[in-house]
Amino acid sequence: MDSITPTELKAWLDDPTRAKPVLLDVREDWEVKLCSLPSSSHIPMSSIPAQAQTLDRDATMVLYCHHGGRSAQVGLYLERMGFKQIYNLTGGINAWSMQVDPGVATY
Repeated sequence: MDSITPTELKAWLDDPTRAKPVLLDVREDWEVKLCSLPSSSHIPMSSIPAQAQTLDRDATMVLYCHHGGRSAQVGLYLERMGFKQIYNLTGGINAWSMQVDPGVATY
């Protein structure tokens, strides 16, 4: 699993020549109601084992949570399940709000 900073992810998403990654939010439902990144998919961390088969193993995915801890754990799990192109958003959505988009709520 690789790490990606919020500014690196923003540049990637803004680059029309690059295929967009799947953004996977692994936070709880109540957290997603507060804020999320546009075009994200949502599977809470606790549901990943039951829903991992619904994910495309060949897709490039950027995982995120509040600060990056839960998404790192999910990334390690998915790697053990055979997923190859996994990135963890360093600092999570909180860092995204601080470094890229202050309009994203913090909590």
